[in-house]
Amino acid sequence: MNRLLVANRGEIAVRIMRAARELGISTVAVYSEADAGALHVRSADEAYCVGPAQATLSYLSVPKLIEAIAATKADAVHPGYGFLSENAEFADAVVDAGAVWVGPSGSAIRDMGDKVAARVCAEAAGVPTVPGSQGEISGLDEAQAAAGLTGYPLAIKAAAGGGGRGIRVVEREEDLASAISTAQAEARAAFGSAAVYVERFIPRARHIEVQVFGDGSRAVHLGIRECSMQRRRQKVVEEAGQIDLPAEIVHSMTDASVRLAESVKYSGAGTVEYLYDEGRNEYYFIEMNTRIQVEHPVTEMVYGRDLIAEQLRVASGQSLSYTQEELTPRGHAIEVRINAENAAQGFMPSPGTLTELDFPAGAFVRVDSGVSRGSVVSPYYDSMLAKLIVWGEDRPSALARMLRALADLRVEGVTTTAPFVTAILESEAFRTGEYHTTWLESWMQEQTERGLGIADE
Repeated sequence: MNRLLVANRGEIAVRIMRAARELGISTVAVYSEADAGALHVRSADEAYCVGPAQATLSYLSVPKLIEAIAATKADAVHPGYGFLSENAEFADAVVDAGAVWVGPSGSAIRDMGDKVAARVCAEAAGVPTVPGSQGEISGLDEAQAAAGLTGYPLAIKAAAGGGGRGIRVVEREEDLASAISTAQAEARAAFGSAAVYVERFIPRARHIEVQVFGDGSRAVHLGIRECSMQRRRQKVVEEAGQIDLPAEIVHSMTDASVRLAESVKYSGAGTVEYLYDEGRNEYYFIEMNTRIQVEHPVTEMVYGRDLIAEQLRVASGQSLSYTQEELTPRGHAIEVRINAENAAQGFMPSPGTLTELDFPAGAFVRVDSGVSRGSVVSPYYDSMLAKLIVWGEDRPSALARMLRALADLRVEGVTTTAPFVTAILESEAFRTGEYHTTWLESWMQEQTERGLGIADE
């Protein structure tokens, strides 16, 4: 691997390029016309324009990206996260173009990227799944049969969904028929497929991830992440390290994740996601993400391993560089996302020019960002400016460090979510770790009613 094309933008593109440079690999950035002056373009050894600002005509255009591979003579492609990172057709097209795809094979993406197919793979590997339909449902009769197993409330989910989208919760049987029709229409519009399935809805669940890594023959895990702090099923705060789960659950969950990865001969970084039902003391597989995750830095901080570098090594044909016994966690890490959004105005995007930008620093503070002072925050793409990650010897010290780092952050020119995440971290529920996937929205409603500068509309 000599020349790596990064088929992405923003902070993850910059992050990948840094890891590549440390391995002696030159990098190629792709960019839209709106991103001509972006930090990821300036961070690369070479850059290639792939089209206008609209993502569908640039970052999501497979022909344009394949053209960029040929034009720049890139011999490998890293897709980052989002965009085409879990697109099996793109993975296959990269390989057909003669380049290395940094990630699992197209067939593995197909097996694990579709939630129904992934559920079948998980069950075959002996991994617990949420009670529900055995696969895609075609209509009301099959949904009612599944409801007999799950009870109410239940969730109707898009088989091709992701990122918390394509989910409808049904509280009563009389609402089932209309919910199915709506869910199928939404799934078709969002993902190009109307396929949906049904499973039990766990209203006070915890969302726990397991980071896995494979080389096609052997897999390991790098512990768990707590990802229950969510707004509209989108993660807001993530943690790794000292997470309050029963030891036997953690052991079973991580073993199951490695077993699943090995059963599909998984190669590269992947995340197996679960819901943990504290009342039943049970966990259930929900999906596998066949890419690097936004929140991967907290795992890196706790395990002292560069996951992107390992992706590049494995993609170039090397075996995993560590065994399970060599992976020992230490301390606790927290990550928050800083978005250019106004929480007091329903999280309305806040595009503009960053007239001032001072990121926090100090011991065990990390900032992953795709912007710098003077950068233009475009309305065309995701509004995340940066990820702020800290490490501490234990959870209280990590939390104290994060609050200090947030207080040191200075951004002018756009409105950010920094005050919003600060308020979350200062809440009693976060300090005690007693929160779940629906806690944040209830808390936000309370803040709105008290007139405390949050309006989730």
